Amino acid sequence: MNYFITGASGFIGKRLVRKLLEREGSVVYFLVRSNEAEVIDKLRDYWGVDASRAIPVIGDLTQPLLGVSKTEQKKLAKKITHFFHLAAIYDLKADAESQQRANVDGTRNTVQFAEAIAAKHFHLFSSIAAAGLFEGLFREDMFEEAEGLDNPYFRTKHDSEGIVRRECKLPWRIYRPAIVVGDSRTGEMDKIDGPYYFFKLIQKMRKMLPPWMPTIGLEGGRINVVPVDFVVNAVDHIAHLRNEDGKCFHLVDPTPMRVGDLLNTIARAAHAPEMAMRVNAALLGFIPRHMRKALLALTPVRRIRHAVMKDLGLPDDILTFINYPTRFDCRETLRALKGSGIEVPPLDSYAWRLWDYWERHLDPDLSIDRTLKGQVAGKVVLITGASSGIGKATAWKLAEAGATVITVARDREQLAATKREFEANGHALHTYDGDITEFAQVDKLVQQIVADHGGVDILVNNAGRSIRRAIENSFDRFHDFERTMQLNYFGALRLTMGLLPKMIERRGGHVINISSIGVLTNAPRFSAYVASKAALDSWTRCAASEFADRGIHFTTINMPLVRTPMIAPTKLYDHVPTLSPEDAANLVADAIVHKHVRIATRLGIFGQVLHATMPRVAQIVMNTSFRMFPDSDASQHKEKGLLPSMPSADQIAFSQIMRGIHF
Repeated sequence: MNYFITGASGFIGKRLVRKLLEREGSVVYFLVRSNEAEVIDKLRDYWGVDASRAIPVIGDLTQPLLGVSKTEQKKLAKKITHFFHLAAIYDLKADAESQQRANVDGTRNTVQFAEAIAAKHFHLFSSIAAAGLFEGLFREDMFEEAEGLDNPYFRTKHDSEGIVRRECKLPWRIYRPAIVVGDSRTGEMDKIDGPYYFFKLIQKMRKMLPPWMPTIGLEGGRINVVPVDFVVNAVDHIAHLRNEDGKCFHLVDPTPMRVGDLLNTIARAAHAPEMAMRVNAALLGFIPRHMRKALLALTPVRRIRHAVMKDLGLPDDILTFINYPTRFDCRETLRALKGSGIEVPPLDSYAWRLWDYWERHLDPDLSIDRTLKGQVAGKVVLITGASSGIGKATAWKLAEAGATVITVARDREQLAATKREFEANGHALHTYDGDITEFAQVDKLVQQIVADHGGVDILVNNAGRSIRRAIENSFDRFHDFERTMQLNYFGALRLTMGLLPKMIERRGGHVINISSIGVLTNAPRFSAYVASKAALDSWTRCAASEFADRGIHFTTINMPLVRTPMIAPTKLYDHVPTLSPEDAANLVADAIVHKHVRIATRLGIFGQVLHATMPRVAQIVMNTSFRMFPDSDASQHKEKGLLPSMPSADQIAFSQIMRGIHF
């Protein structure tokens, strides 16, 4: 049996051809453009056949009679039993002109060509989009009843189907697949479409929150999705049945899921939090359409909407389809498939395969150079306090990635030793000695760095001072608050503001502030430290808003407890889990690569949410930790040289559960 197929290189087309070629003695002719000759061998390899069974026909969908030569037409005359037209634009984001040319004009050209070569049967791959936004149940015998066809994709799919119904003189059959997702057996998919648009959002939720934490999400209409293998198997079966011409078949799930259930199914497959509470998007319908349109036309609203949708990886008009109003009857399809064993598998049986394939092959982040080297090679990075701890580990990591690393510190001897260590391992480290609590020294440092390096591309405000002392033990130590604020806030601020003008001039730069998880959890005993970091966090949020359109990024890292020289005096921390400086450096690297606004641990975010929603409960939790752990020996004026007491079982349990929190 001979077949002719347009769109044979497409996602569905490739698989349909492979299925047809499984039939004994079958030969497939497929349309390719003259500039696509290199794909022919790849397609044959995919199909597992030679040139005698997969025969290319040079042409163009947009040309009359598909631009196929007269000679080729004569060769094909009366040879083709089944003509399948799949070539089209299946993309809600494509422009109207392209869709008109491919979907409507292309279908007319294809019908005329099929008639010219006297094919016996014509099969059109349409879409449920041909129904538009019909309110209610759309049957397989309905067509003119379609409504809400304003979207170019909906309109062109409807119009192309109309051409076949009104103009095609050959016996025809029409197939309307639902939203086609990956293969239920392999997860294989070739583009981000339909529910895949939400995969990035689910991935972000997984990174932020543990899978057991309930979240709030959207509810909407029923979204009909089917795997590509079902579509191919169904079409192959129905196309070869007798006495089915002049009919339309809905290749849909008879029991489609609501949006919320579908997203939760994917979330479970991704081990991400599920939406325990859902807000029905239909509630927004009470706002008159003209008011919504006027509101979205406002510049601030438009920019916020665009930024949010871009960050989530969603097309701007996706929310239009959340409340999809159409349900699809498929009784003709079920009748035709009865006894074949072909049916739509439940989504939860293969959702994990879709997720796994997307994360391995389709995640947009995979196509972006997310390597640290790709982000910092040849760039100038200034890290304060890089002679030890987090700063040193970060400097080492960035130097290995090819950055020009600069650091400043007060201790000349330690700074010189660090530089020698770097050089001994083949890494350059540009060092400047100075005290950033002294504004005159900061200004001089900025001038020198600009003169030597032309400014910096990335600034990491890492140098800091932490004091662990209860307020009741600090009544006579007001200078603790002053010196902490001087370094952690004013010093970092003076340096940042000194370097910003060059970043503005270049229209690019990145400021990363090493803050603390204590800002999110309001850690007791760290009032001086947390207040200074909170001040810097607040200033950073203001600055980020001002420079959002200047190409300058700001990142706050609410760092958990890290084993550095700064916490060494607190012997209690010897027995609690902490991050290593290398772990902390990885967080800085992640900030540089992904330009996060904020990086925080799940526990830190939970603490912030708890303080915002249940402040009294949060106070009780933190007060319990305050009373459970003692002040340091120095703050209690104990004699030096005494052995530290071992932590109790309660202390060990609490520190394990609250890993990374200062107490």
